[in-house]
Amino acid sequence: MPGDAPTLGDVIRRFGPALLEERGARVTPAQRAVLSTLGRCHTAALGGHLYRCDTCGAEHPAYNACGNRHCPSCLGHKSAEWVEERAAELLPVPYFHVVFTVPTEVAALALGNKKVVYSILFRAASETLIEAATNPEHLGAHLGFLAILHTWTQTMLHHPHVHCILPGGGISLDGSRWVHSREKFFLPVRVLSRLYRGKFLAYLAEAARAGTLQFAGVTAPLATPSGFAAFLQDQRDKEWVVYAKPPFGSPEQVLKYLARYTHRVAISDRRILAIQDDGVSFRYRDNERGGQQVMTLHGVEFLRRFLLHVLPKGFVRIRYFGLFANCVRAKNLDRCRALIAAEPRAAPAPAPSTPSTPKATDEGQRRCPSCGTGQLRWVAILPRGPVPDLDAWAPRAWDTS
Repeated sequence: MPGDAPTLGDVIRRFGPALLEERGARVTPAQRAVLSTLGRCHTAALGGHLYRCDTCGAEHPAYNACGNRHCPSCLGHKSAEWVEERAAELLPVPYFHVVFTVPTEVAALALGNKKVVYSILFRAASETLIEAATNPEHLGAHLGFLAILHTWTQTMLHHPHVHCILPGGGISLDGSRWVHSREKFFLPVRVLSRLYRGKFLAYLAEAARAGTLQFAGVTAPLATPSGFAAFLQDQRDKEWVVYAKPPFGSPEQVLKYLARYTHRVAISDRRILAIQDDGVSFRYRDNERGGQQVMTLHGVEFLRRFLLHVLPKGFVRIRYFGLFANCVRAKNLDRCRALIAAEPRAAPAPAPSTPSTPKATDEGQRRCPSCGTGQLRWVAILPRGPVPDLDAWAPRAWDTS
């Protein structure tokens, strides 16, 4: 049963009408569907269950979740299930974290061409890692890795980037052995950055020639061949940011990291501190200013920023590449383990386990919040019902993509 802490659904129900009144023409059908679905999460619109206290008789409804992939209230259990499945796939080697970003001008182009540009981001990043790793001057091995798309900053501004989680090594080009990367170094970042930039811009030019890019607003000058050519040249002259973080210390740390990064959206409910008459206050991290800070945005601006990160329907934001591509992952994982185990110097690694997350006990979950002593007992199913204030501006649009 939801508590009293503010949620994204509360923000949508409070400021959704004002957003559509001010910016309705610029809200896409996909964004409207997300507003409508998330606005109904944990409300009577989705039905639920009725519980009654066996001591004081107080009744408490527990409304159903929407299940939408953009809903922070619904992602916790999905993340835990996904991470548990990934535990069996970890290899007994260090893991590295490489992040591929795009310049601001490319990010602006991505806003109006999400499916095309985000797909190019995945393609360019994955091909860069695979090509650099197979080069005998660097690693000379075939890689397998996981890539996750994020599109936001801590303050919900648009910043598309891909996080890649990679084991520290790969299968040799002749398939005979496991090749370890250096202990604290995976691949040269400058090589990755320039190779990635070249691939990304080549695929972007290909998309422009095929007529699959749309130009509007700040990107309207790119609609002409000369304008787009000048844009590409400007980007070739920039240093694109690719950075690698130190390796994780253990398989358990890999899982804890994945739990934080996989099933996330631009804002979590726990970061929302308060909803005022015309604003929303939330926490964000700013390392340059000493860590946690608080920002207050007008409710309409808060929702505008959140909607920047609604993905195209059916777009997959967690992908596997190389040795770990879906169709060959199980076979290649077995091969990797066999090669690692065959090494004389290989020491057995502790079996990976899922990160422990505190869970409320069954007794705590059922304790009556009214009297604090009785237990809540299920008494009835609540059918779906209307939410008049919501139904007036957000007609039902069931999009659980």
